[in-house]
Amino acid sequence: MGKFQTRGKEERDQRRGNAQGLVFNKDFGQHILKNPLVVDGIIEKSGMRSTDTVLEIGPGTGNMTVKMLEKSKKVIACEVDPRMVAELQKRVMGTPQQYKLQMLVGDVLRADLPFFDVCVANMPYQISSPFVFKLLLHRPFFRCAVLMFQREFAQRLVAKPGDALYCRLSVNTQMLARVDMVMKVGKNNFRPPPKVESSVVRIVVHNPPPPINFQEWDGLVRLAFVRKNKTLLSSFKSKSVLQLLDKNYRIFCSTAKPPIDVPEGFSIKDHVTEVLTSSGYGEKRPKTMDCDDFLKLLTCFNDANVRFS
Repeated sequence: MGKFQTRGKEERDQRRGNAQGLVFNKDFGQHILKNPLVVDGIIEKSGMRSTDTVLEIGPGTGNMTVKMLEKSKKVIACEVDPRMVAELQKRVMGTPQQYKLQMLVGDVLRADLPFFDVCVANMPYQISSPFVFKLLLHRPFFRCAVLMFQREFAQRLVAKPGDALYCRLSVNTQMLARVDMVMKVGKNNFRPPPKVESSVVRIVVHNPPPPINFQEWDGLVRLAFVRKNKTLLSSFKSKSVLQLLDKNYRIFCSTAKPPIDVPEGFSIKDHVTEVLTSSGYGEKRPKTMDCDDFLKLLTCFNDANVRFS
């Protein structure tokens, strides 16, 4: 009797095409969202329209994909696991949705993202940070992204100056976009359950973008957050930081048109100290500075020919 029940369950699973017989790959961070109420909530938060092209990262067995196919013009699903690709294609085969689904097979970090209006994703932790910045720098602009992350990562995205989790990720993301926490998702909503809780964030990229050189901006923020609890005067006295800034300064001066003469006996340490002191940021600590503070500081450094990239 037990064997019959087990075999019957396997047959039902196969008929549903929900891939419960698959062994989930931990290297890909595979945790399938199984709660239909959470799926509906994520789609609702995206504001999806019938004319939208939707980019989905990590569709898995397609629990969210099939619902988005009903609400949108087209879904482009990017999946790294060929087994999941086969399951999803089998799930929509012979339905009208079959012709609205486009599969991209491979690593999304290495792929050129297509045009899309909305992005929806249940993100594996190991690619969360690089994917966020790939998305934020993507052109042409998209309307919004609704992404699920491990909760602590999501909290870092929305953290404010003074928060314990405030970091370089917080500053860079909030410089380029508005980020809001829209939903908490417990671990029991997934199969298999992950070890940590998840949260969903909604990202709307600033359009037009801020008038910055992002490499310069990120170079400054990266150096500042190496020691986010220290004053900037203290952090910028580090030998490795001064060596980098001295090299960048001399390269910039030599390649400027016309070239800028570097004074004899020039000291990058004294130069940086003067910029920090005169700008009023010398005693500031990165953990308390917002995007406007970093933008003003970057302008002061660049005006003094100090470069970070």
